[in-house]
Amino acid sequence: MSIQQSKQSRFKRLTNRYRLVIMNDHSYEEVVTFKLTRLSVYIVSCFLFVMLVGLTTALIVFSPMKYYIPGYGSQSERKEFTKLKIRTDSLEKQMRYREVYWNNVRDVLAGKSGMSRDTASIAIPEMEETTD
Repeated sequence: MSIQQSKQSRFKRLTNRYRLVIMNDHSYEEVVTFKLTRLSVYIVSCFLFVMLVGLTTALIVFSPMKYYIPGYGSQSERKEFTKLKIRTDSLEKQMRYREVYWNNVRDVLAGKSGMSRDTASIAIPEMEETTD
C-alpha cells in the first residue's frame, strides 16, 4: 500500500458516515437520530474542550476567584508584602542581638564571664634614672 493510498484511506475513515440512534427501550421507537462522521465528532469535541478551557479561564480572570491563586495579587499588595517581610527580618535580627546582649549581661553579673581579654600584657621595663 502506498503512502497516498494510506492517506486516502485515513481520510475516508474520517469521512465515513455513521448513524447514532437513541431509542425508547420499551417501545423500540426511535427518539433521536444523528448522522455523524469521525471528523465531525473530533471537531465538536475539540471545540467543546477549547470552550470549556476558555470559560474556566475567563471565570478565574474576571472574578474575585483570581485572588485564591497562590502568588497572584495586586502590585500594591506585593509591595506591602515585601516591606513587611523586610521589617520582619530586621526585627528578628534585633531580637537575636538583644538576646545575645542580655545573655552577656547575665553572665557578667553572675561572674562567669567567659570572655578573654583582647589585649596582651606587655612587660614595660622600668625607666633608668640618668645623671647628667
